[in-house]
Amino acid sequence: MRYDFDRVVKRRGTDSVKWARYGQDVLPLWVADMDFPSPEPVVEALRRRIEHGVFGYGVELDELRAVLQERILVQHGWRVEQEDMVFVPGVVVGFNLVCQAFGGEGDGVLIQPPVYPPFFSVGERTRRRIETAPLVLTSEGYRIDFDAFEAAISPRTRVFLLCNPHNPVGRVFTRTELEKLAEICLRHDLIICSDEIHQDFVYPGHRHIPIASLGPEVAKRTITLVAPSKSYNIPGFHLSFALAPEPLRDRLKAACRGLIPGHSGVLDQVAALAAYKEGNEWLEQLLAYLRGNRDFVLAYVRNHLPGIEMLEPQGTYLAWLDCRGTGIQGPPGEFFLREAKVALNEGSFFGRNGEGFVRLNFGCPRPILQEALERMKRALEALG
Repeated sequence: MRYDFDRVVKRRGTDSVKWARYGQDVLPLWVADMDFPSPEPVVEALRRRIEHGVFGYGVELDELRAVLQERILVQHGWRVEQEDMVFVPGVVVGFNLVCQAFGGEGDGVLIQPPVYPPFFSVGERTRRRIETAPLVLTSEGYRIDFDAFEAAISPRTRVFLLCNPHNPVGRVFTRTELEKLAEICLRHDLIICSDEIHQDFVYPGHRHIPIASLGPEVAKRTITLVAPSKSYNIPGFHLSFALAPEPLRDRLKAACRGLIPGHSGVLDQVAALAAYKEGNEWLEQLLAYLRGNRDFVLAYVRNHLPGIEMLEPQGTYLAWLDCRGTGIQGPPGEFFLREAKVALNEGSFFGRNGEGFVRLNFGCPRPILQEALERMKRALEALG
């Protein structure tokens, strides 16, 4: 089947948070929700199940763990035991549960800003102290300062939250980087909680490596969070997996007890199973289209948006735009919303070292993307 990702699907008035947040005249390129119909096999599987018409309490679908196990083995050469897969209703829920399960009130959680905003809020929600080891921006991209990373670890640090591929800066960390991070974490007896939800969005020349796949000692201290929601554009279904070996698995399950059901809802599982089994033709075509979008944004920024700098994302469908050279007074996200009618994520939401940046979601049909960039160009031209 050939998918047409250029086709614009009307989403206003469809209960979409992405399209309902701002006014009718605003193009939303903010939240990481793509504007493409989900794979046809997913839609068809849901249609068949809905036609049955009865939606009582369900059981876990027999194939789901085996399909995920095979997928991970084929993609990464990493064998995850089926009993080590813990259902959680979202990756954000997952890393909040991990932080709750390990350590106690006032203990430290280490993060690498600029980073996905819920990494910060996990501190308030679990009564932990957020410790930061910021990524360092160089002319060649963001890098890890390993000395600063280790210096940020305190006697009360219990968990390191890793985001790989990294949201919002688009880094796909190398094996050498991951090995060094893992070595430091093991030496300081930290639990590694790795958010790898964007693992399928990796561009040529780069490779996603699950940090837990580095070796048995790392795996024993790592909980990996994965989901079909981003890969197959089904974030409205709440099914994710925490890949947690013993004894971490038992601690995590204890934290879930009474709060999280043992498995996800029937339709969540139907969508996930169809995506994993039959959605890869769609995913392959999507990745090629997103690579074109990435290159289109990169060229447009460099040729038509003076004062804005953009590093080529190695992964994700998110562009991290440095607007500090534009002369914009105040937060650039507010400027583009007001003057261009384009909604972007404000960089300061990702930490203090994100001030002056915006995050742009290029997971949309190219006609929408082009119109948004042209609006931004006109707003900058009017700025003088």
